Amino acid sequence: MSVAIALDGPAGAGKSTIAKRAAKALDYIYIDTGALYRTIGLSAMRRNIEPVESKEVSDMLSEIKVEIAFNDKMEQIVLLDGEDVSSLIRTPEVSMTASKISAIPEVRAYLLDLQRDMAKKNNVIMDGRDIGTVVLPDAKVKIFLTASPEARAERRYKELLEKGMNVSYDDVLKDVNERDYNDSHRKTAPLKPAEGCVIVDTTELDFEQSVDKIISVIKENV
Repeated sequence: MSVAIALDGPAGAGKSTIAKRAAKALDYIYIDTGALYRTIGLSAMRRNIEPVESKEVSDMLSEIKVEIAFNDKMEQIVLLDGEDVSSLIRTPEVSMTASKISAIPEVRAYLLDLQRDMAKKNNVIMDGRDIGTVVLPDAKVKIFLTASPEARAERRYKELLEKGMNVSYDDVLKDVNERDYNDSHRKTAPLKPAEGCVIVDTTELDFEQSVDKIISVIKENV
């Protein structure tokens, strides 16, 4: 029987990088659900559809195909109509669009079965905003990973600079706070700790310490 680990938390908490490392150490498959919402956001941007236009976005869903695949290193890639868009969905603009897109119930329903199907077939660490509360409510272990907005913005700022993007810390912090508000106040599946979850605050932890903490929590509860 497969084992599912749900890892939720706000934007910039390091869920993706930490979960990816932990999954590799535990020989689990890592599923980045945020990439799915980013992919739909990218599709909407390409079609000049505003993310708040729920009907237009909903209509678009029947015309596109979003898939999760894995490369030869077993790293997740995400496909939009067969195109690998993994590197194209990591910009601040796509991130903000994804935050708004994810508030549309039809979008969440569209992706729900895809996410659950992956967990049925594999031992997974799945990260997102509503994994423990909605997608995998029966997950073996539920973790809520968080950090202060300032710490999350600083990490994201450095990450974007390393990618050669021209951004300011103040703008990144503004985006983090805006995403926090959007994610926690949406009507459908708002961001919140799942019942019975373990809360891990990484504000004072570096990357390796954060990974060790997550692995420790998983091993203690599986």
